[in-house]
Amino acid sequence: MSRITDLRLHSIAIADPPLRSSYGLHAPYALRTILELESSDGVVGISETYGGEAQVLQLEALRGQIVGADPYRLTGFLSPMVEGTPAGNAKSDRSQTYLLPGENPLDATTRTYAAIEVACLDLIGKTVGQPVCDLIGGRVREEVPFSAYPFYKHAGGGGEGDDEREDEYGEALTAEQLVEQVREMIAQYGFRSIKFKAGVLEPEVEVETVKQLYRALGPTVPLRIDPNSAWTVETSVRVGRELAEELGRGGYLEDPTAGLENMAAVRIRLVAEGIMTPLASNVAVTCFADIPQSLQLDAVQIILCDVHYWGGMRQVQHLARLARTHGLGLSMHSNSHLGVSLMAMAHVAAATPHLTYACDTHYPWQSEQDEVVLGGKVPIVGGCVRIPNKPGLGVELDYDKLARGRERYAKCGYRKRDDEAEMRKRVDPAWKRELPKW
Repeated sequence: MSRITDLRLHSIAIADPPLRSSYGLHAPYALRTILELESSDGVVGISETYGGEAQVLQLEALRGQIVGADPYRLTGFLSPMVEGTPAGNAKSDRSQTYLLPGENPLDATTRTYAAIEVACLDLIGKTVGQPVCDLIGGRVREEVPFSAYPFYKHAGGGGEGDDEREDEYGEALTAEQLVEQVREMIAQYGFRSIKFKAGVLEPEVEVETVKQLYRALGPTVPLRIDPNSAWTVETSVRVGRELAEELGRGGYLEDPTAGLENMAAVRIRLVAEGIMTPLASNVAVTCFADIPQSLQLDAVQIILCDVHYWGGMRQVQHLARLARTHGLGLSMHSNSHLGVSLMAMAHVAAATPHLTYACDTHYPWQSEQDEVVLGGKVPIVGGCVRIPNKPGLGVELDYDKLARGRERYAKCGYRKRDDEAEMRKRVDPAWKRELPKW
């Protein structure tokens, strides 16, 4: 019987451009953790998750339960990690509304479990010669659509010193610059929907940005806007009213304000005006315990799942069935990531019929020289990632690139994500995140 004989954890840093959000500013490097599980048959399963010291310590604490385990049974043995109920998550000031993805203590356990689950599924798929999506129920689509993810950004391509990268997209702090950024992304990747990160400039400027995107791209390209809870209820309603046409054609208004009660208030007022633009969330609803209150209030109509902090691929599938039962839509959240995470996202989306909104991805913001997948960056063609005819996730590690990522981590000095500190360091020494801001 095959057993896991080794657990290898790799802390890496990848260059990240100076992207803006209501959380602040992206640091020159994003942190990721690459996990390897090797079996007694010599097969290696891999996964990618959030980076930094805390994530590695959480995984390392499970080494005694992982090494020596049957990879087919390990996730069942560890299933209590995703069966807890973080009571009060929806109301807690420690929720993801206020804390950065990957830095929320409430989902630390599910994030850790997800990293192990994906690596186990990759190992099993490579052992039996089957793609992961076909192990978890079978694919319902051969290619998975992703959305362009434009950001307001300062000049710079990420990295520091001798490791500073080319600024592929340039500064984007006006509506016109952001429209040009989107045009470049569409030309390169063929995206067919747009997710715009807002909550950075005055709401009137961001409304005008969406209107210019709509005029530039036409009504067949769904538009979404996500200010990460930066607005009051009143501002959210005003934006929803002003963008009723632009967001109402297959798009959505994501997390305009903080908390399920405020989201519900926005929904009630928009519907009363005949505006049916759905509200989406990846910070007000981040676990199963959040769903009953959200349903009761009709606060969220589309949930953005996440393979990482929802607890893995099969938890996303459970969420999809629950969402379909209650008439909710489903999309997928993204964070700064590399090709291993991209393929994990693609495989679960390929095997989840109800995941019908194009997934988010930061992948175009990441540099080819940071990619640890053998052969370079995973292709996005026509806005889609095609499931390869290969076992497991369909990707292998480039160990030379992985070693450079470890060296970058050792040198860069960053050990956790802190967008607020980076904003104070590079833009405004007095800056502090405040919700709501407008």
